[in-house]
Amino acid sequence: MAMSLQALSNGRFLIVDDEASNVRLLERALAFAKSGPVASTTDARKALELFHSTKPDIVLLDLHMPYVDGFALIAQIKAALPLGEYLPILVLTADVTSETRQRALSKGAQDFLTKPLDPHEVLLRIGNLLETRFLHMELQRQNGALERLVAQRTSQLEDALQRLTAAQQQLVKQERLRALGMMASGVAHDFNNALTMVLGHGALLEPFFENEAPASECEKFRHLMAAAEDASHVVTRLRDFYRPADQDELRVPVDVNLSIQQAIVLTAPRWRDKGRSEGITIEIETELLEVPTFVGHPPEFREVLTNLIFNAIDAMPGGGKLRFSTACEDGLIIVKVSDTGFGMSEEEASRCLEPFFTTKGELGTGLGLAAVYGFVQRYGGSLGIDTRKGHGASFTIKLPAAGTLLPPAQGPASPDVRVLRVLVVDDQEIIREIICGMLRVEGHIAHPVEDGVAVLAALAEGSWDLVISDQSMPGMTGAQIASEALAAGVAVPFILLTGFGDEMRAKGGTPPGVDLLLSKPLTSSLLQKALQTVFPAA
Repeated sequence: MAMSLQALSNGRFLIVDDEASNVRLLERALAFAKSGPVASTTDARKALELFHSTKPDIVLLDLHMPYVDGFALIAQIKAALPLGEYLPILVLTADVTSETRQRALSKGAQDFLTKPLDPHEVLLRIGNLLETRFLHMELQRQNGALERLVAQRTSQLEDALQRLTAAQQQLVKQERLRALGMMASGVAHDFNNALTMVLGHGALLEPFFENEAPASECEKFRHLMAAAEDASHVVTRLRDFYRPADQDELRVPVDVNLSIQQAIVLTAPRWRDKGRSEGITIEIETELLEVPTFVGHPPEFREVLTNLIFNAIDAMPGGGKLRFSTACEDGLIIVKVSDTGFGMSEEEASRCLEPFFTTKGELGTGLGLAAVYGFVQRYGGSLGIDTRKGHGASFTIKLPAAGTLLPPAQGPASPDVRVLRVLVVDDQEIIREIICGMLRVEGHIAHPVEDGVAVLAALAEGSWDLVISDQSMPGMTGAQIASEALAAGVAVPFILLTGFGDEMRAKGGTPPGVDLLLSKPLTSSLLQKALQTVFPAA
């Protein structure tokens, strides 16, 4: 009884009966039980409106009333209820026939009170029905909370799945990049050895081309040397195009306009010759104003321009115009590369700098523009993209200017510059001779040796200022030679020449006894920079 009375106090009531005496009796009984608010009417036509305004927890309803009988009113109330809501309807009637009961139950009534009414029975039946309603409402609340929790957990699981999928995709991309880096690293050693020969002989032939060869041949020689330098740079950048710049990375003033002209010439077989063979024409336009230099790596900058050129060519399969312009504003060098190709949608433009994202299907790698962005980031610049689908694309690179003039080329060592006695160690005779030739051009004394045993013997017998050694050699590696010399107490600077400089740094830095790691291919400028680093006053 206590729980029933508590339910009565929490409930809201609607009484519909055309006999006012029955209504008063029910109101007094509910008031005695200290029930919740009670609404009532003796006009069944007003019952539905009153139901909507009071939102009762239980309806006490007479069956036989004028205008609208109880059966019709039950149907109207049930139709007005939200789906799944339980609202008890207690029928008040003097008609206790089986037919009447079955009809009322089929319409949606839950219980019956037989007239004349017993107040005590009324309260018990009302309390029981209210307890059922409140339990049903609590069950709905718990179900709702459970559904919300399930929805939340489902959302969390979906987010986790998306993150896992994204992480897996990123891992796959990283593995692809790592595999590419390992492949490039393995190729780099032999590839850069070959390029060392090309660049080394080129450096030795440079005075001839600069002073004696016709201008046209000299121009071809410069393009050949630039292409060789670019080739040495491409494999490395495929492996680590997103890495930060090394602190000891050689940077020099870069002539922007010259780099653009060289990139156009170097890519001519793609945009001019191949285009003509396929019956299409790509026009190149340039508006190159006088701009300062920036401090960087010329082959890397030419690679950036080459990527932009190839990207534009792919976007213009039917031909078009490719335009280059340069300017300087507020201390920034501005390089703009525009094409009249397909252009990109807003979504494509927002993702085009992501590694491995491509709109070219199997024909694209998704590395070109990512490499361009990596270059701009490393050099403290910015990259702007202006494009619309069907209206071409324009890439604007802004780089901090370094100065207005390139430094003059340095000639052979002057008499007042220190002459160095250098041991050059390499198992390939031609590379030994090239390095020795570079040193001799600079006025130094160079002596070639072919293995570690010979260099250790030479160090023990004579006085030497420097050892330049290859790393990968049979019998004894360059690092082992440096370690043996150090253990023997020979205090001589040691430059290690290797195609695996990045890997050696990653595994623990410079090996014992080595003063400087120098990456292949070796050029005259790299060699001069290395000598200045080891011998600042030399």
